Amino acid sequence: MRAVVLESYGGPEVLTVREVPDPVPGPEEVVVEVVATALNRADLLQRRGRYPGPPMAYEIPGMELSGRVSALGERVSMWRPGDEVMGIVGGGAYAERIAVHERQLMAVPRSVGVADAAAIPEVWITAYDALVSQGGLTSGRTALVHAGASGVGTAAIQIAKAIGARVIVTASAGKLASCLELGADAAVDYRSEDFVARCGELTGGSGVDVVLDVIGGDYVSRNLEALRTGGRIVQVGVMAGGVVQLDVGKMLPKRASLIGTVLRPRPLEEKIGLTRRFAAEILPLFDEGRCRPVIDSRFPLSEIAAAHERMEANANVGKIVIDVAPTLDDQA
Repeated sequence: MRAVVLESYGGPEVLTVREVPDPVPGPEEVVVEVVATALNRADLLQRRGRYPGPPMAYEIPGMELSGRVSALGERVSMWRPGDEVMGIVGGGAYAERIAVHERQLMAVPRSVGVADAAAIPEVWITAYDALVSQGGLTSGRTALVHAGASGVGTAAIQIAKAIGARVIVTASAGKLASCLELGADAAVDYRSEDFVARCGELTGGSGVDVVLDVIGGDYVSRNLEALRTGGRIVQVGVMAGGVVQLDVGKMLPKRASLIGTVLRPRPLEEKIGLTRRFAAEILPLFDEGRCRPVIDSRFPLSEIAAAHERMEANANVGKIVIDVAPTLDDQA
């Protein structure tokens, strides 16, 4: 099968498409014929040698996929050959086939289709986990979401609105309208506006209940200023750096929580539990028309380097999808 293999680390030019052996499913795994995968910031870090994936014979990036089940392990009970599925993985999704534990997979929503479904698993589960599972966001509360036009950001906006919460986002000026169209209650230009002041204005001075931050750097201390008493900051990325200065003394009277989290290194059981909860609580909203994946652009697997360049330029609004195999409609 074809796969993108990292044989060295560096710029997009190190991404090499080559032939590797087909995967063999374990007893509780299925082999998926991958139709599409999608880019995540973690892929860029892995390519630079700064975020290693799980051990494998060939280092193949890719943390989410959509496709069709083609082979079953002996104890598999959830799926049958031909089922359209999607899911998150620790790595290996930049390939034509992948073996995945059956309970890490979810059925592709009828309203989305298999080719677009790769834009859902990683960022939607990340946003759901950060806002709801760990952030405790509920109806009537307010979230601040940084990088609102990113994959995680566009998912977070829709999840917050679907559960009846308010959401304030930060983004660059050219992306604010896209965030508002998705349902954001307010969009702040991080280059020209003070998001702390805006959060104070929009919450009557009480502050936001949850902050979802992928930026880090000096945002961490400013997030604390924007937070209400008893609020939570959930840190899911550090694009601006992870070494920061923070006045911990300011956390005490606010009884604030700072939570760091990522998906990749979690035990399989935790990933399965989170996937099943997301599938039960959020996935039905796609077919109800209340949620949709936001796709910025598509590239064939052979142009994976160009896709990485687009993400590194911060040019995307939503997900960058990689078409690995033709859909049935394409083959007709």
